[in-house]
Amino acid sequence: METQSIATTPFDGQRPGTSGLRKKVKVFQQPHYLENFVQAIFDTQPDLAGGALVVGGDGRYFNREAIQIILRMAAANGVRKILVGRGGILSTPAVSCLIRKYQTQGGIVLSASHNPGGPDEDFGIKFNAANGGPAPESVTDAMHARTCSIERYLTLATAPIDLDRLGTLQLGETDVEIIDPVSDYADLMESLFDFNAIHQLFNSGAFSMRFDAMHAVTGPYAVEILENRLGAAPGTVMNAIAREDFGGGHPDPNLAHAQELVALTQGGDGLDFGAASDGDGDRNMILGKNFFVTPSDSLAVLAANAHQTPGYSAGIRGIARSMPTSQAANRVADFLGVECFETPTGWKFFGNLLDAGRITLCGEESFGTGSDHLREKDGLWAVLFWLNLLAVRQQSVAAIVTEHWRRFGRNFYTRHDYEGVDLAGAEGLMDHLRILLADLPGTRLGDQSVSYADDFAYTDPIDGSHSEHQGIRIGFESGARIIYRLSGTGTEGATLRVYLEYFEPDPACHQQDTQEAMQPLILIARELAQIETRIVRDAPDVIT
Repeated sequence: METQSIATTPFDGQRPGTSGLRKKVKVFQQPHYLENFVQAIFDTQPDLAGGALVVGGDGRYFNREAIQIILRMAAANGVRKILVGRGGILSTPAVSCLIRKYQTQGGIVLSASHNPGGPDEDFGIKFNAANGGPAPESVTDAMHARTCSIERYLTLATAPIDLDRLGTLQLGETDVEIIDPVSDYADLMESLFDFNAIHQLFNSGAFSMRFDAMHAVTGPYAVEILENRLGAAPGTVMNAIAREDFGGGHPDPNLAHAQELVALTQGGDGLDFGAASDGDGDRNMILGKNFFVTPSDSLAVLAANAHQTPGYSAGIRGIARSMPTSQAANRVADFLGVECFETPTGWKFFGNLLDAGRITLCGEESFGTGSDHLREKDGLWAVLFWLNLLAVRQQSVAAIVTEHWRRFGRNFYTRHDYEGVDLAGAEGLMDHLRILLADLPGTRLGDQSVSYADDFAYTDPIDGSHSEHQGIRIGFESGARIIYRLSGTGTEGATLRVYLEYFEPDPACHQQDTQEAMQPLILIARELAQIETRIVRDAPDVIT
């Protein structure tokens, strides 16, 4: 079986974003498009030749075809062994788990995360390094540079292999092992949490929950862990069948896109606990009866209670949060006497801190939470963490969070997303804000006095790498913040995200409606950025 060298030319726009390369399916289906990017991985990662690789994806449209292309190219580029999830399925956290457990030289994840799937929707690919985490910027920059000069890619002329049968087969001189995509990950979860306590909670007769898999990759993982291992009632996992188009839904676990689950938690007979995960399984949403837990609060609550779970009983070494995430975790870190790091958005920025042992828990406001057990955010892990706390503390979700607020104060927090806006208009808005930055400190906006204003930059404390232009921050003397950022996870136009936060120490004020309480800050944010005129929007598309 001879290696074929196929002539090709570069494509524009193959620079990976915060979570890899994401485009419409039809872009990836162009001849040579996917192949060019995959070859750039092999050309810039020499350890893969003679090494081992994990390959899998979230099952969205084009997943199977893309895996066949990658397998042939990996074999042609000298990869010794490839681990592939049965059916081409692996959640993003499971890929990280497998890389670390079997000490492979990396992994290729096929997903566009929370973006819609289908023939006319989104697809994505990213490379995870040998630590199990997303490739750092130095690696993705090298990959992009290679895509700009690529002239050939290597492949084998072979028929597609059977992805649905467990076992090992040969592809040229490469061993391809089709593995159970769930078992290794489920075993890891069982080592971290008190499954006996959670099992008793499910069998108490006094606890009700649903997990919404959103017809995405966590369906089989949640069924195995929640229903088979923990004894939750059959049907606890809703929308459990993974589909190429996510059942026509938007697999983003938030209040706007998981309305069926949200409705089940409302009213006097609402569920005690609701949770959801996204397309590739790395995000989570946590709900109690008539209660939504913001991802920022979730990180802070888990940090304050980590010692009550087996995997973290010795305490935590530190916490990291992305810059737009609320400062609630900082207050817990101060109380515990551990470090708290503020990083740019993107899970790859947590990797060095985790590898160096500086942090145990980390999280982003965009529904991502994780720990040093992996190098990816992990949706089901967060759900199990909450279930463990509910079982141990014997309190409701609302009681746990409101008690946390009484202890540490409440960081009111919201995010307003303006999706699919004109890119030039969005960039003009950000440029307008940058011009204002130098003159803002010391001025008053509404009833707030500006303390600082900057374009966030980050110097990695481990390797010294420097990242600039990570979001506009406006900080006020009251502790309130407004942050503006263009998201890198979409495939069309731009998404402007506006993050708003203020601290309220008085428990008597903690039960206010978030949007009503933050209305003065919302008005300041809109007027300062001239949102209505610059992107021609009079309201956000999604509020969380």
